[in-house]
Formats: sequence, structure tokens, C-alpha cells
Amino acid sequence: MGLTKFRAILLLLICFTFSGCMTYSFTGASIPSGVNTIYIPFFPDQSNSGLGDLGDQLNQVLIDRFVNQSRLQLANNEEDADAVLDGVITSYSNRPFSIGGDEQTGQNQVSISVRASFKYATEEEAEWNTNFNGRATYDPAQDPIDGERNAATEALEQIANNMFNDAVSNW
Repeated sequence: MGLTKFRAILLLLICFTFSGCMTYSFTGASIPSGVNTIYIPFFPDQSNSGLGDLGDQLNQVLIDRFVNQSRLQLANNEEDADAVLDGVITSYSNRPFSIGGDEQTGQNQVSISVRASFKYATEEEAEWNTNFNGRATYDPAQDPIDGERNAATEALEQIANNMFNDAVSNW
């Protein structure tokens, strides 16, 4: 019994000793040492969606991802930034997704596409220049206006998550 307690205490001491040397990241990203700030300009909505705040929503979600899920600070302009994420909302659709037994629309699907690029200030060329897509469904019979807005928000969150993941995957 004495030897078992000794091993348990020794194991705990080893764990505590080495736990101070490790760092943990919620995203799995370790940001390069020279990258401290990011500039995320307004993403204009060129999709003719009819929803006036898609660009604002996308920018807010992107800022939340990059600032709250990393150690990056938001820069006020491109000249002061170590990295830049820029883009435009290119398309928006709200179409029937499934048909019910009475041939009424059971679900609608909101689809949003965004063209975006990510680059470091020290680089001439973008790290990537990619199309991102997000989709979400809602029941138009329950609350068509809020349902569409909520589906659009969910699609934008998918896009922001994919942009964040693509940007930090090289870190």
C-alpha cells in the first residue's frame, strides 16, 4: 500500500511540474510570433439579399472569432495590421428545401456565398482567396421572417467558422 501511494504522489508531482510548460488553445492554433493584429474591413453585400444587415452580421461574427478565440487584437486599418481578412458577400438564396405531404413547402433553405481572401502584411500574395458557403433551413409556416433571419445568421456563422479555420490552419 505504501508503494502505491508513493507512485500516485510521484505521478501527481510529475503532472503538476509539466502542466506549467504546456499551453492550451481552444482552436488548436498557435499564432506566429509576428502576428498580433488583424484588420477585418466591412464585407459588402452584393447579393441583393433584401436583408440589409448581412455584411454587418458577418463582420461581427468574424471579429468575435478572431479576437475572442485567439490572442489577436483588431487593427483599425490595413496599414497597422499584421494580417488582413477581406471579402464580399456574393450570393444569397432562400428556396424551398423540402415539400410536405400536402405539397406545401416543409422547409426553406437559406444559402449564402462569400468570396474572401486572407493575407499577412509582410506578404505580397494572399495566403488564400476562396469562396465560402453556408446553409441553414427553417420552417416558413412557423415564423417566416424570423426563421429566414435566424437561418441567415446560422449560415453566416458557418462561413465565419470556415474562414477562421482556414486562416489558422497554417499557424
